[in-house]
Amino acid sequence: MAVILIGTICLQVLTPLVASHFIDQATSGGNLRDLIFLALLSMGLALVGQGLAVAETYVAENVSWAATNALRADLVAHLLRLDATFHTAHTPGELIERVDGDVATLARFFSRFVVYVLGNGILLVGVLGLLYHVDWRVGLGMSAFVLLALIAMLRIHAVATPSWAADRQASADFFGFLGEYIAGLQDIRSSGAGAFVLRRCAEVMRSWLAVTRKAQMWGYGMSATSQGLFALGTAVAFALSAMLFKEGTLTIGTVYLIFQCTEMLRQPTEQIRNEVQDLQQADASMIRIESLLGTVSRVIDGPGAALPPGPLAVELDGVSFSYAEDAPTLRDISVSLAPGRVLGVVGRTGSGKTTLTRLLLRFYDPQAGVVRLGGVDLREVRLAAVRSRIGLVTQEVHLFHASIRDNLTLFDESVPDERISSVLDTLGLADWLRELPHGLDTLLLPDGAGLSAGQAQVLACARILLHDPDLVILDEASSRLDPATDQLVQAALGQLLKGRTGIIVAHRLATIAYADDILVLEDGQVREYGSRLALAADPTSRFAELLRVATVEVPL
Repeated sequence: MAVILIGTICLQVLTPLVASHFIDQATSGGNLRDLIFLALLSMGLALVGQGLAVAETYVAENVSWAATNALRADLVAHLLRLDATFHTAHTPGELIERVDGDVATLARFFSRFVVYVLGNGILLVGVLGLLYHVDWRVGLGMSAFVLLALIAMLRIHAVATPSWAADRQASADFFGFLGEYIAGLQDIRSSGAGAFVLRRCAEVMRSWLAVTRKAQMWGYGMSATSQGLFALGTAVAFALSAMLFKEGTLTIGTVYLIFQCTEMLRQPTEQIRNEVQDLQQADASMIRIESLLGTVSRVIDGPGAALPPGPLAVELDGVSFSYAEDAPTLRDISVSLAPGRVLGVVGRTGSGKTTLTRLLLRFYDPQAGVVRLGGVDLREVRLAAVRSRIGLVTQEVHLFHASIRDNLTLFDESVPDERISSVLDTLGLADWLRELPHGLDTLLLPDGAGLSAGQAQVLACARILLHDPDLVILDEASSRLDPATDQLVQAALGQLLKGRTGIIVAHRLATIAYADDILVLEDGQVREYGSRLALAADPTSRFAELLRVATVEVPL
């Protein structure tokens, strides 16, 4: 781009010189052959200039897309490393705007800003030098106007940047609002809350309009300032040129050259103005991007201790955790699960069951105590190593708008089709797979539309079987299913738990029939822990009481 820009600057300076020489030759009765040569040279320079403009656009777009896509990839990778607390505090729509919207404003900054500002600065110096060569008075007058315009633009830029930062934040707030309410579209429609959403949308856009208006008014002020100064400068240049022409100091061709140079000064100054105006938005976006990249995950990657092979023992030693300072979710939890055994975790909603499982995956770290897998403190193990050994199935199965193969392998092309088919056959989905029009290449609709809840859950089990973890966590995996579909899923869960350590979180006690041990949580504390059969046989145990409540028939 620098090479292209140098060529463009040379052409911009040469073209008016050739035109000026042509005018002087034509008005003084010059040789026709020389006039034709000068005319063809002007046309040639113009064509080359257009070609360089096309090349500049092509190179600049390549640079901007390469740079912004690399930055987007860095931001996405950084977001994936941040802990669950951060993602709880920020809506998906807001993060999308940060990753895409803020980065998009940097496209021109990456590709053109430095080259354009330096190039146009050099062009300004070259044109002013040419004007000083023509007449020092014209050069001095235009230098004063250029200097005033640049000072005014820099002052406006300094004042306007906070307004553009507020505009970017308002944009993120709007997209966060939009993503949140689109995700809850069915609830909004069914409850008749559409009017509220529209009213809230109007309020968000009204506040966005206020900050955008303020930011753009600064931009218009910069544009009006530079255009007003150059209109005045052009008038002064014409007045000086007319005076000097009448004195016989300048020729008509030189007057034309001064006029062209005045226009040439306007163009780079306005381009610098545009770049500075873009820089206002880029500054705001860069501040927000730097803030996002500077956000440190509360979950720090471990130094790299190795987990033992095979099914993993699970141990929680005096573990306490809270999402808010004064509201503990887990309090002094001590549990030890031997390798290959299955633990059923039961308790009322809000007792801390799901939180306990999230600590095993290191989505969060406990405020007190130690979580161990295979006898190793999880904080000593790399996050990727921990999560590669654990499989998680929840009641919310996320399926991508992609082929069944990609949904099962999570886009890992190294998994052979034979293994996928074998896993589906193991889980009782072989007939279902054969009925699909394109087999494993069948495209699933967004969010798995068209699949039953049971099929989606079994596909989630197949995904985990392909992953082949040593610890399986089932968090309310069948809570939404009807009894017939539940049998299909229970069979899949049985296959999933074979030869692995398992943790089953459930409200429906029938789901924990595979459990060897039972953990009863109440108010974030261990109410009861022991063998499932022993607790069920003890009529005084809390677990036996829960079983009796679960078997009470509802009267017709």
